[in-house]
Amino acid sequence: MATFFGSPPIFSLPLPRTHHISSSTGTPPPTPPPVPPPQSQPPVSNEAKQQKPIKPVTSSTKVESTDWIATSLTRRFGLGAGLAWVGFLAFGVISEQIKTRLEVSQQEANTRNVEKVEEVLLPNGIRYYELKVGGGASPRPGDLVVIDIMGKVENNGEVFVNTFEGEKKALALVMGSRPYSKGVCEGIEYVLKTMRAGGKRKVIVPPQLGFGENGADLGTGVQIPPFATLEYIVEVDKVSIAPA
Repeated sequence: MATFFGSPPIFSLPLPRTHHISSSTGTPPPTPPPVPPPQSQPPVSNEAKQQKPIKPVTSSTKVESTDWIATSLTRRFGLGAGLAWVGFLAFGVISEQIKTRLEVSQQEANTRNVEKVEEVLLPNGIRYYELKVGGGASPRPGDLVVIDIMGKVENNGEVFVNTFEGEKKALALVMGSRPYSKGVCEGIEYVLKTMRAGGKRKVIVPPQLGFGENGADLGTGVQIPPFATLEYIVEVDKVSIAPA
């Protein structure tokens, strides 16, 4: 024990002070400042939730067909409205067909046979005989004219075109368009100007309004000789606007 007390005291060095806080005495340590909660968004009302963003309509929006009209009408007003729109479009097509049928019926009603056939001599040398007076429209420049035609050389009677017999189809030509083909000549076009749909004539065409001094090779083995006078029977089946 003497040695223990004689040794240098082990507690002679100053010790750092440590503050101990008992539960019974002293004040509690300061608490850190509260962290502010993240700002919350204002509550969204039910009306705002139900509203959908409206897309702006730009001028680049294109409508490719009228089908959307029928679809919109069907969705908004029911199937009857959509069908009504489709019926409206169909009405335009049907009315055009009805118009065509009325024109045909009027043409047939106004077409009449000639009781007394007489010769008509024109200043350019064409002679014709009215066989049937047409009740339809007269062809104008640019119109499409459908005709049945029979043509032969007057001197020898050789037929070079005939659409009245067999399964041959009627000829279609645009008034004022050239060159002529399949036996049609300038004299025939001249006569067609004064005819109506449904009309029928016998026409004698002089050489200068036929195929002239050169004649014609129609490519069917039939040769029209030079300076030939031509005899035709021509009937106008239809006159209409030529397709674009």
